Amino acid sequence: MSAKPKDVDLVDGDLVKPMLVLSLPIVLSQLMQVAYNLADTFWVGRVGADAVSALSFSWPLVFLMISFGGGFTVAGTVLVAQNKGAGNHDQVNRVAGQTLGFVILLSTGFAILGYFLTPILLPLIGTTPGTQVHRLSVDYTRTIFLGVAFMFGFFIFQALLRGWGDTKTPMYLMAFGVVLNVFLDPFLILGFDANPVFAVLGLDGLRQWLLVQTGFHGFGVQGAAIATVFSRGVGALVGFWLLLSGRVGIDLSPRDLVPERETVEKIVRIGAPSSIEQSTRALGVTALTALVAYAAVNAAGVDTETAVAAFGIGNRLNSLVFLPAIGLAQGVSTVVGQNLGADYADRAERAVFWAVGIIAGTLVFVSAVAYLFAEPIVAVFIPGEQAVISIGVEYLRIIGPTFLFLGVFNVVNGGFRGSGSTRTAMTFSLISLWVLRIPASFVLVEFFSMGPTGIWYGIAFSNVAAAFLAFAWFTRGTWKESVVDAGPRVPSDD
Repeated sequence: MSAKPKDVDLVDGDLVKPMLVLSLPIVLSQLMQVAYNLADTFWVGRVGADAVSALSFSWPLVFLMISFGGGFTVAGTVLVAQNKGAGNHDQVNRVAGQTLGFVILLSTGFAILGYFLTPILLPLIGTTPGTQVHRLSVDYTRTIFLGVAFMFGFFIFQALLRGWGDTKTPMYLMAFGVVLNVFLDPFLILGFDANPVFAVLGLDGLRQWLLVQTGFHGFGVQGAAIATVFSRGVGALVGFWLLLSGRVGIDLSPRDLVPERETVEKIVRIGAPSSIEQSTRALGVTALTALVAYAAVNAAGVDTETAVAAFGIGNRLNSLVFLPAIGLAQGVSTVVGQNLGADYADRAERAVFWAVGIIAGTLVFVSAVAYLFAEPIVAVFIPGEQAVISIGVEYLRIIGPTFLFLGVFNVVNGGFRGSGSTRTAMTFSLISLWVLRIPASFVLVEFFSMGPTGIWYGIAFSNVAAAFLAFAWFTRGTWKESVVDAGPRVPSDD
């Protein structure tokens, strides 16, 4: 092993600082993912409205695929974390290889299925066969599906390193991928035809010469997919090399990649609930969007497109606000996993309590800012559209005060996942969305005639209720069972 691993010691000594050190790179990686998506949207927007629409229609299918497959990467994090905590280093390599091999095999099936079903599924979302938008959507989505093995490969690399306690290496690899994608986007989307990059660099003459010599006008929206697949592919290949070389603490051999029934069954048992959880969450956003449209139709003086636009802006704001909660929740999963593996259940519990306090304190401040400055915050996303801004402000002022509860819910669910209790995490996510949020919103819309405002209150109610339910269940302590055999360790004071 030629390089010192960057993993954080989570089972001995101080508890809070290592947890924060572990979580910060995850938050930064999530921010980079946002930059990744923004770059694609920006350059596709230079092609035209049809290209932007094609990207919008393709995204639900791509997101559903990523959500379902990404759930199985949770199993990699849990098994690596608990085996490391237990001191089973040979088992770490084995379960890491098995998870990697299984996810790549799964992605191959996704690629084949997705490629052939794309033209059938897109009209169900709203495209019209035979139109330019439909054709562009098919090209983009099929390209993504063909490269899904690379995307999943990169995700599983992140998950395995996270379980090991190293979140810096995946962050560096993510940064490299973002830079590569941002560099490739304008060339693959626009080619040398009116590419503004050359104008910015003062090289428009070179652009015209290259256009004459190559005749390359870019791939349009499909170019964004090619850039994504290529940049993820490079990241995945570098990640595979790091795992096989042992430079990141985990040291795989080719035989570790061959799936074995017993380990694969454990991966599926742990990962399947997370896949269901993430997939149904993606479907839930679609259901809520439809409910917002329905509420607007039946509300006096509210335009459907305006209400849906405000809801979309609210969701984007939520995504930005909860990057710290997501990062801390994933960090908590690793801390809980390693400490349960080491048979330090009390230390695992303290980690969750600390994380709950940290995220609650942080999001109280964020909630205050969101409430007091709701109008300028919403206006940044859609300047000049006062009708959308008014509804967006109402959304933020109703839901903003509950941010801390949603943060607590995410952190506690992260603790459940780290223990291997992914069914518990799935159950509470389903309850939050399909038992509390959507029914409450529908009742307020249908029986109290509150329009979109009723949905905002329904979301706020579910945030608070789900946090109390999940935290109450957590305090019962039934999650404190490791899914691996704990190795001998001598606890140290913290």
